[in-house]
Amino acid sequence: MVGIFDVDATKLIYETAKLLKDKNIDVPEFVPFVKTGVSRERPPVEEDWWYIRCAAILRTVAIRGPIGTAKLATKYGGRKNRGAKPEHHFKGSGSVIRNALQSLEKAELLQYKKDGLNKGRIVTTKGKQMLSEAAKLILTENPKQNEKKPIHIEHVEEKDVEVEENGNI
Repeated sequence: MVGIFDVDATKLIYETAKLLKDKNIDVPEFVPFVKTGVSRERPPVEEDWWYIRCAAILRTVAIRGPIGTAKLATKYGGRKNRGAKPEHHFKGSGSVIRNALQSLEKAELLQYKKDGLNKGRIVTTKGKQMLSEAAKLILTENPKQNEKKPIHIEHVEEKDVEVEENGNI
């Protein structure tokens, strides 16, 4: 079975985003206008950024779960340009993350779990299957991705070098 650690993370996120788009995940009305955090100056340029963010959140929850909105907002934050003042880290938009988590829960890919001190979202078996399916699609497209290439070191013979009178070779 192919897992999420067997493929490149970026390729996995984009392939999962394609699968989420086919699944018709709920997209909120504010998506074309909203920034993804305080540290951003403009909204995302890509039209499919919502599906990419949902796929990234799904992968993050699969790795770190149970995890909540606050930790995800910290992860998806960034450094804000404050002019002459030093840059500081600001959290990402909690509303974007919360709506993404809710739409993934509605699609039955995530579920809320409260287990003592650990509470937050975890991935369901359906979500794990979607991630492994995306990983399998990536490996079938490029089966040589995980092959390790041997390193060839050529032996270079020393040559006699003539030095001119002015020091040039």
